[in-house]
Amino acid sequence: MMRPSAATRPRIRLPGGGCFFSSIAVLGLLVMYQNIRFFSVKLSSYPSDTVKAAVGGEDDMDPSSGVYHSWKVFKMNYEEMERKLRVFVYPGGHRTPQRLTGKYASEGFFFKNIRESQFVTLNPDKAHLFFLPVSCHKLRGQGVSWEGITNGIRNYVRALMLRYPYWNRTLGADHFFVTCHDISLRATEGVPLLVKNSIRVVCSSSYNNGFIPHKDVALPQVRLPFSYPAGGNDVNTRKTLGFWAGRTDSNIRSALTTVWKGDAELDIQNSRKNGTSVKHNKFYGAKFCICPGKSEVNSPWIADSIRYGCVPVIMSDYYDLPFNDILDWRKFSVILKESDVHRLKHILQNISDAEFVALHQNLVKVQRHFMWNTPPKRYDAFHLVMYEVWLRHHVIKY
Repeated sequence: MMRPSAATRPRIRLPGGGCFFSSIAVLGLLVMYQNIRFFSVKLSSYPSDTVKAAVGGEDDMDPSSGVYHSWKVFKMNYEEMERKLRVFVYPGGHRTPQRLTGKYASEGFFFKNIRESQFVTLNPDKAHLFFLPVSCHKLRGQGVSWEGITNGIRNYVRALMLRYPYWNRTLGADHFFVTCHDISLRATEGVPLLVKNSIRVVCSSSYNNGFIPHKDVALPQVRLPFSYPAGGNDVNTRKTLGFWAGRTDSNIRSALTTVWKGDAELDIQNSRKNGTSVKHNKFYGAKFCICPGKSEVNSPWIADSIRYGCVPVIMSDYYDLPFNDILDWRKFSVILKESDVHRLKHILQNISDAEFVALHQNLVKVQRHFMWNTPPKRYDAFHLVMYEVWLRHHVIKY
């Protein structure tokens, strides 16, 4: 049977037997429809179920690099994901945020990449996972308030419960939601089961602010487009011990600035300027880039450091690092406690030249994992996010 076109297909329908609903129930559903109409878009064609050949990237990685917890396990599971994983993208919601630039670009690229990938299925009965395509970034750009976004997501999920049996089958445990916007976790508060059961893929992965490790997934926040080439094989030109410039919008950032501003070897600045050529030159000239945590949200600073070959120094007690199940961050970064801020210079000075070279070389090897591409390429940021979601699918209990 031919499917109706997107232009004629109703966006929200009553389930079978809807004619028996009372007039009051029908009116209630219509009111709910009006509440979520800003989520609705016309449906377009989806990729077919046929698995496409991998696009771009090398077929094999270098297992000798040592940047993985276990190359053998990662490769085996990754290839299984490529063969088997199927995702049903619910209609409605948003197709792709208009902009694929700026500090929320990871969200836009994911929405675009999921439909460009081989993972999408038109048949929900064949799906392992179900994607809720609601873009907080796009809604905020349309002027919708934080409360409005939360209420809209709640009503959108309720409509899916009426139309499809899949949420109710698992209470949302095989559903996932993606956002890089600051609202991220707060946007899910209107649906308790989305908070407790579903996989939330978010840039705000501080687990003292609602992020649930081992269920939720840390989405790498990448500011795009990159204005300058990737750093690499340039250890001899890196003379500054450590560099950071940003807003003092958290306790650790305030402490970092208070203790080290004006130091001769640590270039620490309380600066609101982003993306300038001077700042990027400092990325290229520093051995270590300090990455202090923010009060609630993540920032692109870690991804910038990786891109420009500046070894990240993670200073956040509650931050779940992106791809932590796959990558051994201690092989290409320095991980400290926030309380180490007074010892920061001493710690970095005691990292030998040989240790720094090894960290830098490994950092160059993981750069590809923090790249977004269209269409997506093997082992890039999109595929590693899907791999993390795939891992969590295996612990779902029906």
